Amino acid sequence: MAEDLPWRPRTGEIPTKPGVYRFRDERGRILYVGKAKSLRSRLSNYFAPLSTLHDRTKRMVLTARSVEWTVVNSDFEALQLEWTWIQEFDPPFNVQYRDDKSYPYVAITLGDDVPRVMVTRARGIRGARYFGPYSRAWAIRDTIDTLLKAFPMRSCSDGVYQRARRSGRPCLLGDIGKCAAPCVGRVTPAEHKAIALDLASFLDGGDQRFVRDIRRRMNEAAEAQQYERAARYRDQLQAMQWALERNAVVLADDLDADFFGIADDELSAAVQQFTVRGGRIRGVRAWTVDKELDVPLPELVESVLETAYGDAPPPRLVHVPALPADRAPIEQWLAARREEAGQRGRVELAVPKRGEKAALAKTAAENAAEALLLYKLRRSGDFTARSNALADLQDALGLAEAPLRIECFDVSHLGGTNVVASMVVFEDGLPRKDQYRKFSIEHAADDTDAIHQVLSRRLARLAEEPPAAEGRKRFAYRPQLLLIDGGQPQVAAAERALAEAGPAAAGIAMAGIAKRLEELWLPGAGFPVILPRNSDALFLVQRLRDEAHRFAIGYQRAQRRRDLRSVLGEVPGVGPARVKELIRHFGSATAVKAASTEQLAAVRGIGEATAQAITAALHPGTLDVR
Repeated sequence: MAEDLPWRPRTGEIPTKPGVYRFRDERGRILYVGKAKSLRSRLSNYFAPLSTLHDRTKRMVLTARSVEWTVVNSDFEALQLEWTWIQEFDPPFNVQYRDDKSYPYVAITLGDDVPRVMVTRARGIRGARYFGPYSRAWAIRDTIDTLLKAFPMRSCSDGVYQRARRSGRPCLLGDIGKCAAPCVGRVTPAEHKAIALDLASFLDGGDQRFVRDIRRRMNEAAEAQQYERAARYRDQLQAMQWALERNAVVLADDLDADFFGIADDELSAAVQQFTVRGGRIRGVRAWTVDKELDVPLPELVESVLETAYGDAPPPRLVHVPALPADRAPIEQWLAARREEAGQRGRVELAVPKRGEKAALAKTAAENAAEALLLYKLRRSGDFTARSNALADLQDALGLAEAPLRIECFDVSHLGGTNVVASMVVFEDGLPRKDQYRKFSIEHAADDTDAIHQVLSRRLARLAEEPPAAEGRKRFAYRPQLLLIDGGQPQVAAAERALAEAGPAAAGIAMAGIAKRLEELWLPGAGFPVILPRNSDALFLVQRLRDEAHRFAIGYQRAQRRRDLRSVLGEVPGVGPARVKELIRHFGSATAVKAASTEQLAAVRGIGEATAQAITAALHPGTLDVR
């Protein structure tokens, strides 16, 4: 029980005011930093009975040897102090960010007497204004190279600039019109800084104003028959339009906002940040997150915002998949980040519900889901990671050898009907899709009965002779480990099937994957095996479970569609083409079954009489045909 922790403070000693708390281990290292509106209320959650705590929270509490807190005056101060300490101490049980690269930014050194524009990954240039991040350095370099035709400001290094001043000759960029050449006095420092400010405004989303202004000047010069001047404006206009075409138009021209998409599971998360300025996607940033504690989405969003804007000012509008519980102090903190960067205006957090903003938010979420999948695939596909995963599984489960062949089973059904099961095979930590198997189950009392049937059918093949060399797949190849999607009841049913298989199944290990993925249940064990957080073994187990689930769901859906086609095929006048049209019209076999006679009759090629016949076939005894 949590009450047995000798270092637990008394409830009356904990203040009820807002504050920040820190858990420390026996060496004094900070394990976790958190904030609370009421320290007493929040900390009491950690000292509930251990059986009620999430496994990772339980592990943190059992690792800790002390807890301390600092009282502050408001939720906003708590947020600021929490963020500062997380940056300073990097606690292992807080959300850990795995940004595998630094992203390129466009920087304009407005603090210099003669500003310079550059593409850089450094974020500490004093007085510089940053734009980005961007996903590809070469693409933004091409864009800046083109924009220098419209905004001819300095882009050379300090050494090149000083050399040009001493020699009195500009560099090549000055000769070809991509620099106003302040180094030789063609423009004054004030005039050059005005060009730099114009480029900064353009990059910050004020592009349409410049396009309209340049077009007006071009037309005026043409009307005055100043054709060379009009040609220069034309070239500038083309450069701006080319740069704008590099970014997709997604929203209104005056919109400046960031869109965040987050995809997460029990162990990790992927984040996609779309930077929209002037209605166009100016940059995309992506990173992954390792989660130690069980962090709900609103709390994860809060942590993502703190990381995204820890060293960069936010726009006035930030779209997120879920609003943080402490929305007001977060918005106040983001506004303070803008003020520190010399920008004004409050920041609003919002969840887009409809229209183009919701569509872009959905795109960001889909990209995050793809990134999370890719992160898992890359990790499980790495040879060293696979070797570590198999070795860790061997140690955790007490196996005599590494499980080079693992078979994972999952059961899927729809309300107890169309019961099917899947078997996926991983060898050396990689999927062997040619050896996946599907099982149809005629009748099963429940999931445990289905697991027993499937394992009995699978293990019966172990006694067979290896197949002859006529090209048949080796279904009877012995696994070292069987994984069952489920907890103790499913493992008990699988163990019964393993015992019934007799000597042929001797030496095969078995474990069940509990719902939360952290737990592996062994036959007869009173306590589960907890794999280390973010370990390669846990990632391998998770991928096995997910693959078995995906394969079972796909087969179950195919069975439903096949059942529908077979039933409708017996209706006079309903052939394969009309069945296909019905599924296309309603979107799924389930929707066809749920459709009324009137809805069926509205489908192209289906009349009222045919619709009544279809209803009678799908729902016998429910249609009163007069």
